[in-house]
Amino acid sequence: MRLEDFGFNEIHNRFRNEHNLDRFEIGRVICEHKERYTVKTLNGEYDAEIIGNMRFTAKSREDFPAVGDWVAMTIHDSDFAIIHSILPRFSTIKRQAVDKFGEIQIIATNIDYAFLVQAADRDFNINRLERYLTICNSSKVSPIIVLSKIDLINEQRINEIVESIKVRIKGVPVITISNETQSGYDVINKSIEKGKTYCMLGSSGVGKSTLLNNLSGKTLMKTDTISGSTSKGKHVTSHRELIVLENGGILVDNPGMREVGIADLSSGLEVTFDVIYKLSRSCKFTNCTHTSEVGCNVLRAVEEGEIN
Repeated sequence: MRLEDFGFNEIHNRFRNEHNLDRFEIGRVICEHKERYTVKTLNGEYDAEIIGNMRFTAKSREDFPAVGDWVAMTIHDSDFAIIHSILPRFSTIKRQAVDKFGEIQIIATNIDYAFLVQAADRDFNINRLERYLTICNSSKVSPIIVLSKIDLINEQRINEIVESIKVRIKGVPVITISNETQSGYDVINKSIEKGKTYCMLGSSGVGKSTLLNNLSGKTLMKTDTISGSTSKGKHVTSHRELIVLENGGILVDNPGMREVGIADLSSGLEVTFDVIYKLSRSCKFTNCTHTSEVGCNVLRAVEEGEIN
């Protein structure tokens, strides 16, 4: 086993050499729970805490380790370590923290691809899907749409949903799966590359933990049924965890999200809604809201059928 098998790359290695971190143990955060971390290294897994200076100088939550981070640490016991430094992140998936205005919640770091999971039978919502896409686009993470629980609807409805996604969202792969019959698992397995890191974004109850269990061939995550009274998923995963799959892919499981607050409203929105963004540059007024203004190029495009 090599560090590269956990996602370590040349950028991380160069940073380690340039900052004289050779004397430290290098590992990747695979689990986070209330500022306690589990870090995977070539020599095993360690419970870890951050050094006091990191806590004192931290300006925001982004200055703390997160699942997916590469860290430099010292081993103080057979199973305990102190984290001294976080290596540079090439991507950070984050969202606006629920009920905490202005506070950012980090979902995972150093992610290559995100599976955007929605249940076909009840959870499918293309507007929510676009919010997940915006998070991915602002985080420099490539999205893959996964439509789960297709065994609960008929083929005609599956085709209708897939077509509605392809009409509205261009250039993003769509995979349909059933966690019960494992239909579509051959496709999703082929999409997972060795040494690349994937995370799952989706509401509670859409089948993310079951998908992870099936992909790994082990019962790694507790699963539960949908609430009969609310028809909503129950929060089962309470923390984030990183798992190395047998095929060499690296997968992060994280809690379901009932609210999707977008942390970065700039570049992410421009990529997700690129057609509208390009049209808006020809509006008569630079502060056009695209709702009622005279000379709005976006409203013109709607009226003429260019966009929905």
